[in-house]
Amino acid sequence: MLTTSLKAVWARKLRLLMSTFAIVLGVAFVAGSLMFTDSLNRAFSGIMNGIVGDATVRATQDASQHSRGGDTRTIGPDVLAKARSAKGVAQVDGVVSSMSATVLAKNGKVIGGQGAPAFGVNYHDARAADGVPGLHITQGRAPTSAREIALDAKTAERGGYHLGDTVSILTSGQTPRWSGRLVGYASYANGSMVGSTLAVVDTKTAQQLFLDGKDAYTSLWVQARPGVSQSTVVEQIKPFVPKGFEAVTGKQASDEAASGIKKALSFITTFLLVFAGVALLVGSFLIVNTFGILVAQRSRELALLRALGASSRQVLASVLVEALVVGLVGSLVGIGVGVLLAKGISALLSALGADIDTGGLVLEPRTVAVSLLVGLGVTALAAWLPARRASRISPIAAMRDDQVEPEQTVRRRAVVGALVFVVGAALAAWKLAADTSIWVFVAGMVLMLFGTISATPVLARPVVRAIAAVARPRSGIVAQLAAENSLRNPRRTAATASALMIGMALVSMMTVFGASASGSVDALIAKNFRGDYVVSGQFSEPISASIATRMRSVDGVQTVSRLRLGDGTFNDAPATIEGVDAATFRQVAPVELDSGKDALDDRSVLISSEKAYGITVGDVTRLTIGRANVKRLTVIGIFDRDASPRAADYVVSMPTFEAVGGSTKDNTLYVLRRPGADAANVKKGLDSVVADLPTVTVKDQAGYAAEQRAPIDTMLVLIYGLLGLAIVIAVLGIINTLALSVIERTREIGLLRAVGLARSQLRSMVRLEAVTISLVGAVIGVVLGTIFGVLFQRTQANSGVDVLVIPWLRLALFLLLAALVGVLAAWWPARRAAKLNVLAAISAP
Repeated sequence: MLTTSLKAVWARKLRLLMSTFAIVLGVAFVAGSLMFTDSLNRAFSGIMNGIVGDATVRATQDASQHSRGGDTRTIGPDVLAKARSAKGVAQVDGVVSSMSATVLAKNGKVIGGQGAPAFGVNYHDARAADGVPGLHITQGRAPTSAREIALDAKTAERGGYHLGDTVSILTSGQTPRWSGRLVGYASYANGSMVGSTLAVVDTKTAQQLFLDGKDAYTSLWVQARPGVSQSTVVEQIKPFVPKGFEAVTGKQASDEAASGIKKALSFITTFLLVFAGVALLVGSFLIVNTFGILVAQRSRELALLRALGASSRQVLASVLVEALVVGLVGSLVGIGVGVLLAKGISALLSALGADIDTGGLVLEPRTVAVSLLVGLGVTALAAWLPARRASRISPIAAMRDDQVEPEQTVRRRAVVGALVFVVGAALAAWKLAADTSIWVFVAGMVLMLFGTISATPVLARPVVRAIAAVARPRSGIVAQLAAENSLRNPRRTAATASALMIGMALVSMMTVFGASASGSVDALIAKNFRGDYVVSGQFSEPISASIATRMRSVDGVQTVSRLRLGDGTFNDAPATIEGVDAATFRQVAPVELDSGKDALDDRSVLISSEKAYGITVGDVTRLTIGRANVKRLTVIGIFDRDASPRAADYVVSMPTFEAVGGSTKDNTLYVLRRPGADAANVKKGLDSVVADLPTVTVKDQAGYAAEQRAPIDTMLVLIYGLLGLAIVIAVLGIINTLALSVIERTREIGLLRAVGLARSQLRSMVRLEAVTISLVGAVIGVVLGTIFGVLFQRTQANSGVDVLVIPWLRLALFLLLAALVGVLAAWWPARRAAKLNVLAAISAP
């Protein structure tokens, strides 16, 4: 039986090719995502091991470590001197660092610019923990004067720089643009910066650029004497650590950084694996159909095997062996394609501006094992139903020419599907009514999806008849034949259409939700944005406070209102805090109060209703950003966060924001024109202020709305691209089903040709079958996806997506594209059917 099974695979290798391709794509996603994240993890671990000393004195790592305005806590030179005198210490270096030292290329464009960190640091030669090389010069020399700089080699290459060239960098300090001569190439540890940029200057210049000239440091890098452990040296320097700072071992700092990186990378892995799951799910329908048709075509062969003594178990095993061979070949090829996919992800990110150098791909044994397990498992499960069906057919029944699914079976599937759909809808309704976990809603959507798949044989009938009715006036009997062929085996038609339905449902859901998110952004800005212009940095990076000062002097400007953000604590709970110009914020971005007033002063705070747990107007609270400065403030007002254009739940005046440790750098500027001022001249004047700062932009209301929508549009494009692969698999399923169906109906096609059906009519019949299957999947998918999109939007209404937008035109375009897909998918099967010799076809077995 094993020999027979292997010979059967070889004899039908071309028919199994498309099923193999479906497994290849699914496994490629699994392998590629694991390889990419493993490679990133290795590269980041190399960096983390190179940027920590045996001990590190750093700002206390609470919520403020993510401060969007930049941490203002510093260490004075007196602390550095005391730390150097500690027992067991070999060397202590003061470090001045920034995450906003953006390097410009020779052509003036930003290098990177897609969210990757832009490291800026002063040069120091201490070794990293456990003797690993720390910051070191790989070529040239270290910067020693006020107009010298070193870059990492990859950044220099991307910027078109060579030693001796003048390099410009942008900062968020009082010197927003600075230039220096490139004197060397610098690196941490293994040399890869994984898409980040590194700019190194001397200590005085770093203090001028990143600390606005303050003689201080952001952290201390401690190197222990030989034989002294990291924990010992930490204990020795603890007495000298100032308030708001902590001393930790290099291992702890590295492990914490690695843990944060793994958490961030897990999102990438999860994101890609979700699409791997979708591809494999869609591919499983292709496999089910392929083996179902092949089993039907081999019914006589299997019957002869049963007559010769093969048991039903042996027949089942024979079909599963064929499936496992397909799965093994697809999995092995998929792992190879996964390597290309991982490289493709890096190339895509590079094209988008995030040039990530992973230092080579990592192929772990775990990746190979998981990929093989997934590929073989999905193939075996998908082929099990056709194999089980084949093993249960009696030898005499298998001799019949046609195997039709009983009507009661179709109805039973529809009833089960309807019940599953109702349970899923109930879970989704529960989420909307009780605001439970989002996973309840996800479970509901999954059940609704599988309920629809189960009921598709029944749901397809009205769609098929409607398509036939539309096509009949033009195609006549050909349209009727296409409809009858589509309904002849409802399970097969449903499985083929379901593959496309899944992709269309997910695309439609994200289209509705994306349109609703964009509509919500537009509505919020139109309702609350009262400024004429918004000035901000890319990716919400802080900008120099000097920009606001210069913009106030632009002719025609009436008001420039600042907004700053910082992450700290409110009553000892993590909080994002917003600092505003108390005198002007009501003119440009007011709050909608539930109670109290909004007349901020230096002793008051506004809080959102979402955070006002047991807090009322008049209560005294504690607020800090830098931990070192805690201030007691009185709550004067409670506002509605959803109805107010606020970036945080706590709003204080600018002097209060700075007093509790907030940054002196701005996050957003709102600009108002003077009445009667020429809008074009004012915009031109504001643009001139930031002309040499490509990371800072000036937008009017429409431009600001477009900027806020941009991440949503980018997300949709990425999702469309990835789901497009699922649709490609679905198209292959249509081609495969039609091609195998043509082989299965060879005698029937010969008889139709013999009674007068022309070649062109035969091609039209096959095309109409393909279009029918495509539209069945597309119509059901778009309807289901629209329902999902509406439900998803309602679950996020309290998170700001409170405007429902259904893009009917785009959804109609999906149906048109589905019909076109059907026409393209039918080309090869229709051509093959039309070429069949009539006499040979009639005499076919």
